Amino acid sequence: MINRELIRNRLYEEFIKPTNQKKNFIGIEIEIPIINLNKKAVDFDVVHKVTDKFQKQYSDFKDDGIDYDGNVFSLKNKNNDDIVCYDCSYNNIEFAMGREKDLFSINDRFCDYYSFTKECFEEFNHTLTGMGINPYRKYNEHQPIPSERYLMLYHHLKSFKDYKNIPMYFHRYPEYGMFSSASQVQLDVHKDELVKTINVFSKVEPIKALLFSNSVLFDENSNLVCFRDLLWEYSTHGVNPHNIGMYDVDFKDINDLQSYLESLNIYCVMRDGAYINFPSMNLMEYFNRDYVRGEVYCNGDYKRIDITPCIDDIEYLRPFKFINLTFRGTVEFRSVCTQPIRDSMSVAAFHLGLKEKLDDLEELINNDYIIYHKGYTATELRKLLISNETPSFIDKKDLCRLSKDIVDLASLGLKERGFGEEIFLNPLYERIKKHTNPGRYLISSIRKGIKLEDLIQDYGKLSNVY
Repeated sequence: MINRELIRNRLYEEFIKPTNQKKNFIGIEIEIPIINLNKKAVDFDVVHKVTDKFQKQYSDFKDDGIDYDGNVFSLKNKNNDDIVCYDCSYNNIEFAMGREKDLFSINDRFCDYYSFTKECFEEFNHTLTGMGINPYRKYNEHQPIPSERYLMLYHHLKSFKDYKNIPMYFHRYPEYGMFSSASQVQLDVHKDELVKTINVFSKVEPIKALLFSNSVLFDENSNLVCFRDLLWEYSTHGVNPHNIGMYDVDFKDINDLQSYLESLNIYCVMRDGAYINFPSMNLMEYFNRDYVRGEVYCNGDYKRIDITPCIDDIEYLRPFKFINLTFRGTVEFRSVCTQPIRDSMSVAAFHLGLKEKLDDLEELINNDYIIYHKGYTATELRKLLISNETPSFIDKKDLCRLSKDIVDLASLGLKERGFGEEIFLNPLYERIKKHTNPGRYLISSIRKGIKLEDLIQDYGKLSNVY
């Protein structure tokens, strides 16, 4: 048994203390589905050939992850910390860009990597596209990368049948990490601004759903344009709703935030280099136990194992909030779907610009009567606005005006930075003007008879503007 004060202090050291540094960097992770244009499963041999070609083209990238079959699934450039890897399975590729001071530096490298990689895949009649759910997922083999982390993750997600008598239902897609993709942004936020950043940005989530939704579950659901939200919420990650989604509370101070961290669940730790899964449980309950019974992967099978909780296990606390604190001292924004590739930088531009105008954003949201002050929480509003249809109690023109006011604030914040990054917000203005987002456009295009194959190609194109 570990006392609460020790747990609280360790949580502070892990998540709060790193934000004491005065920094202002940007980190971006873009996950992208791989498509086999033959309408067959992604050929993993093709994936490995492309990885090899990439490493030969960019010699500064070195092996950073090798699976149990000897295949490279992660490459890292030690000079700038860029990582090109496969996320959950070999059906998704991820470009995790090392931190930079400005978006143009990141965009230049991303476009370079993406163009080369896409060209390599197209030699084998595969391609990449900017959608939050793989439009050809029904053809794919949903196998996790045979590595310690991804086997653990999939084992955890498949364990939903073991949870009895809990007040939630589970969807039937435990493999969703292998066909869903996100565009994530990490920003340095100082401790003094941490609570306000989380409070204010949480209330922007409904507008983000309106601007960025791009996860259509083709052939099964044409009503929701951000099905990704449900995939996280109704999985084993959502056994404790505090581990996913939004906060729905206003934190008064850092103590409030720490109390929230204490309310999270933990579901895995490592011992001797191996991950151990166990039923998701509250962090305080975990540390209150003399031992926890879990499972460890060994030679193709899972074996029972008992472990004794230790304070270092906080390193494996893995919440998947829309707004996450990280051990790097950053705030990670992770609720946005992968965007059409030409619009990839719009996600970071939006968050970065608003971070610069946090006080103005807070005032704007607090005084809003278009979506707020109508009896709905931010979570409820987001759930309504990931629908293809706008709720009847919200005036569409007013909603567009609010969205534009928020994007205008982001633009002003970027202009004050002086790099010219506001150009990356242009796609958002276009969406507001047309009352649409990538997910809505997909659905309307399919209904008009536009072929999915043409949309895949369109969403995979880079822009010639920047």
